[in-house]
Amino acid sequence: MSFLEILLIAVSLCFDTLAVSLAGGACIRDISWKKRLKIIFFFAFFQGGFTFVGWLLGTSVSQYIDKFDHWLAFALLLYIGGKMIYDSIRGGEGENVDLLNTRKLIISSIATSIDALAVGVSFAFTEMSLLRCAGASAVIFAATAIAAAIGLEGGEKLGKFLGSKSNLIGGLILIAIGVKILLEHLSIIN
Repeated sequence: MSFLEILLIAVSLCFDTLAVSLAGGACIRDISWKKRLKIIFFFAFFQGGFTFVGWLLGTSVSQYIDKFDHWLAFALLLYIGGKMIYDSIRGGEGENVDLLNTRKLIISSIATSIDALAVGVSFAFTEMSLLRCAGASAVIFAATAIAAAIGLEGGEKLGKFLGSKSNLIGGLILIAIGVKILLEHLSIIN
């Protein structure tokens, strides 16, 4: 597998992270650089780490991962997005894509990284070496970090513009991502 192919995979994997960090950035006001780096690190760590773990698991469990990965991502994003919409309609700030909350950050990071696990398994199918997989995981880490940084910055600006509607819009975005993941894996859309 060439570096260009790995780079294209890395970019395709980080679109969900971009969208979630955009929604999260819209719900957060005046985030410090320390907290921003924590969010970026979590998204990148899970994306790169899940790729490597998927490679380690290899072909022995790929049939099990394929059976539930899309449902897990869908359920996590539906829960977070649905709660945001519910709280927004109720009129309170309530639940949001609060990426400053470590539990919500971990859930969001896992939900956007489950596909990376399957990509790692596919790397095992191509008989990619340990060193090459580590390099691919590093590229995926870097691409995801960049996507999260862009999403946070853009979301923060968007959140100032949208005001109280940012939770509603963020919830809709998360649910849309979950539905997209589910439909892609059920081969309804490509």
